[in-house]
Amino acid sequence: MAKRLVIVESPAKAKTISRVLGSGYSVKASVGHVRDLPRKWLGVDVKDGFNPKYEVPNEKRAVVKEIKETAKKAAEVYLATDPDREGEAISWHLVQAAKLDGMTLKRVVFHELTEEAVAEAFRHPREIDMDLVHAQQARRILDRLVGYKISPLLGQKVRRGLSAGRVQSVALRMIVDREREIQDFVPQEYWSIDAHLEKMATKEGFTASLLGFTDGKKIDIGSREEAESIVSQLKHASYTVAQVRKKEVARQPAPPFITSTLQQEGWRKLRLSAKRTMALAQQLYEGLSIGKEGSVGLITYMRTDSVRVAPSALTETRAYIKGKYGAKFLPPHPRIFRKKAKGAQEAHEAIRPTSIRREPEAIKGYLTRDQFRLYEIIWKRMVSSQMSAALLDTTAVDIEAKREKGKKSYLLRATSSTMKFPGFTILYSEGRDEAEDEKEKAPIPELANGEPLKLLELFPEQHFTQPPHRYTEATLVKALEERGIGRPSTYAPILATIQERGYVEQDGGRFCPAELGLLVSDILCEHFPDIVDFGFTAQMEEGLDRIAQGEREWVPFLEEFYDPFEKTLQAAKQQMARVKIADEPTDEVCTLCGRPMVIKLGRYGRFLACSGYPECKNTKRLLVKIGVTCPKCGSELVVRQSRKKRTFYGCTGYPDCDFTTSNRPIPQPCPQCGGLLVMRGKTTAKCIKCEFSSSLDEVEREALKV
Repeated sequence: MAKRLVIVESPAKAKTISRVLGSGYSVKASVGHVRDLPRKWLGVDVKDGFNPKYEVPNEKRAVVKEIKETAKKAAEVYLATDPDREGEAISWHLVQAAKLDGMTLKRVVFHELTEEAVAEAFRHPREIDMDLVHAQQARRILDRLVGYKISPLLGQKVRRGLSAGRVQSVALRMIVDREREIQDFVPQEYWSIDAHLEKMATKEGFTASLLGFTDGKKIDIGSREEAESIVSQLKHASYTVAQVRKKEVARQPAPPFITSTLQQEGWRKLRLSAKRTMALAQQLYEGLSIGKEGSVGLITYMRTDSVRVAPSALTETRAYIKGKYGAKFLPPHPRIFRKKAKGAQEAHEAIRPTSIRREPEAIKGYLTRDQFRLYEIIWKRMVSSQMSAALLDTTAVDIEAKREKGKKSYLLRATSSTMKFPGFTILYSEGRDEAEDEKEKAPIPELANGEPLKLLELFPEQHFTQPPHRYTEATLVKALEERGIGRPSTYAPILATIQERGYVEQDGGRFCPAELGLLVSDILCEHFPDIVDFGFTAQMEEGLDRIAQGEREWVPFLEEFYDPFEKTLQAAKQQMARVKIADEPTDEVCTLCGRPMVIKLGRYGRFLACSGYPECKNTKRLLVKIGVTCPKCGSELVVRQSRKKRTFYGCTGYPDCDFTTSNRPIPQPCPQCGGLLVMRGKTTAKCIKCEFSSSLDEVEREALKV
């Protein structure tokens, strides 16, 4: 009896689906897209309705052939690619590339790889949704037009090999704008005044901050002289409690993760890049082998902008909370979250565990360190989202500092909060960005309206306004989402691309533009203002969403974009002057002529060259130091590349010292013999001299004890 053919994207997903469906099905993996626009030419006929010329890449021909041959023998063909526009397009391309359109085709969609979800999907198959396909196709063509039209111009006018992406260029502009904002920032001096006061009856002290006058007027203190004048007045004032306000404040838990918040929290709590977070989430979604259970999908689909949770998952989560923590940690009704952002697809679900009963600690032994850490925060976030609110008792005390008759009284305020009931915070609290940090509020003694207070000491303090922070992975993803730029599937590629192109670098975990990035962004802003305009880019995203929802045709959408874009492009070709990238000075000295060496940008990246060029043509490879000394000669180790572009680590003393290693060395010495430790895999450190081997975490902890 002929088997039914099921086509998915990845081998890991194929393994999980095979276990769920059983022997009556043959499951094949396409390994991503099987068809795309050509790599070496535009591949879009702009004069013929933007007709795309798709090709099957050489490396995918064998995959397509195998699927085609297997499909001929199958009773039915199920297209089980991911439940989003990209997945829908992959299914459509599979049909076209393998010529499956004459067969019995069924599209099945599930948001989690569990027996129940897969069975339900196979009971309700549908046809390929061409609205979703057209939306993905329009995005691909839009990006191709921008990239293939602007990139050659940058190559001609700036440097060969440069490229410009549609959405990536907007992200680059955001980083450049922030950097310029920081550079142009002028600090402003201001002063605060705190008063250390005492409750006379009990001698209990507390601190209050000066706000202004009791008539409501604020005070801005801009200099030491002003601060000293006010301090002098406050020293001779009499202090009385004007008003005590107490209330109970409820802190609600955050909703379960969507793609953007998972990437933000992955950075805040785990210091994982958006790209790494999504790679790990993909592994958790597609399935991992969990002991006797076999290959199991551990989380729901990880590319989503919806916070909706299936009723069955809510029921399971609430039952778990009641059994584990007790009824007081369970609100009377399930929490239903709503996504405020435009374009959120409510048919999707939030990112959550496929089973709350699968506790992180119970499966820790089957996961890598990073898989476990990510699964743990996804699990905790989902459970905490359905737990009771945290309750805080807050106190605010307004204090009047009376001066001599006829002069306005000063107003000071003391605030404090104490946890009355921890609620969801016993399990999980959302991470914060540095700009959102709050100081702990010390307790205040019991005070009554009209109660006199004793002044113990005044603390004037000078401050300066601070420039905005550079973006981190978390804050940049958050800013992109708030501006409506990009969608769940694009955040990680955006961040990865601008770094891979050398347009931005990370300094202490924060993005700063490289000289090349500043130059490219300025050129795009001058000659292609629409391409890097935040509002225009957000409108493009909204247009693509409308195509996906069947509310707009894709060809007219592209026509509206392309006609003005082509005019802008032609004008830029006429107006754009050739730009020379300034050399970057260094402390190195040319070994041939003694003049300073500078960093230049060439076709293959950055390199060292003599500043005396063309009289002196000395050049050197730019060495990236890693902060580790050579175990043979004591010189520094640097990153090198082989002729086949493979990364290895070698000594700066070459050719006198020939030490190399293909594993990245780490700064901590071997705790047993003092030898060089190198990374084996992503989490293990191993000595090259003795047999010592341990987890990187343990090595770092031991180093801190020394």
